[in-house]
Amino acid sequence: MTLGTLNPQTESTLPTLLTRLEPDDSQQLAELCGPFDQHLRQIEQRLGVTISNRGNEFKFVGGEEEIKAAKALLEKLYGELGGGGLMTSEALHLALQDSGIDALKKGAEAGFQVIKTRKKSVKPRGFNQNQYVRAIREHDINFGIGPAGTGKTFLAVACAVEAFEQEKISRILLVRPAVEAGEKLGFLPGDLAQKIDPYLRPLYDALYELFGFERVEKLIERGFIEVAPLAYMRGRTLNDAFIILDESQNTTAEQMKMFLTRIGFGSTVVVTGDMTQIDLPSKTQSGLRHAIRVLGAVEGISFTHFGARDVVRHPLVQRIVEAYQIHEDGR
Repeated sequence: MTLGTLNPQTESTLPTLLTRLEPDDSQQLAELCGPFDQHLRQIEQRLGVTISNRGNEFKFVGGEEEIKAAKALLEKLYGELGGGGLMTSEALHLALQDSGIDALKKGAEAGFQVIKTRKKSVKPRGFNQNQYVRAIREHDINFGIGPAGTGKTFLAVACAVEAFEQEKISRILLVRPAVEAGEKLGFLPGDLAQKIDPYLRPLYDALYELFGFERVEKLIERGFIEVAPLAYMRGRTLNDAFIILDESQNTTAEQMKMFLTRIGFGSTVVVTGDMTQIDLPSKTQSGLRHAIRVLGAVEGISFTHFGARDVVRHPLVQRIVEAYQIHEDGR
């Protein structure tokens, strides 16, 4: 296990923290640090600190809040390895998402939001997810905007399930526009429900994970869960409901206005979308883009913007999203 090197000048001017990891197990320490201290370098890069160690004694140099987060993260990871576990790059990536460094950098004082359902508890990963859940709980209309893999749709469904089980709302509505990658519904087999179902699969998957398959089917049969294309919302007033509009970047400005004006008393609306995946005709303005511009200053409406750092899928997905963002910005 190699020792990290510190710049003497940096060491003398920046805050320093020391910790001793117990038990002093060489195999467990090697697993924590990774080959050639690869895991330590990954933590350093993400948190902006310098980490050195001699055996089980670790030294952290950097910003005051950052080194506290790094120390807490390393102690947590070491404790989890105590049962003979292995440290994978995916586990480290998710642990870094949970480290709360973004919240520390932004001076966030908000408590951590945990979504509790009968089947499982859902823990937001990182600052933006935590703020997103808080916003949903505190606002009637919420927008979650960002790339694929940031958890915006799953967390919205989890909040809906929690509210339903706590009897805060009487039904859940899942809505999507019937536009996807240039495909026309008329060419697909089956009735309208069968045509639209494949596009709603991510919403179904989240429901199955949180409710269980059989319970979802029963709730749909009894009308407590409704899955519908956006066009079915016209003319309705939705009271005591939790309504999720997914893939909202594929709505028109008129459709978005129609949808947002459906909200009734006791209802919560969550609108999710990804501005980089608009499938509308080139001359058609996205309803999501229009809503951000028109409603940005309206009191009672929350906007949460996710970025590549919030991606909780394979670490490579995060780098892919960043590469596309750089390409789009350079146009």
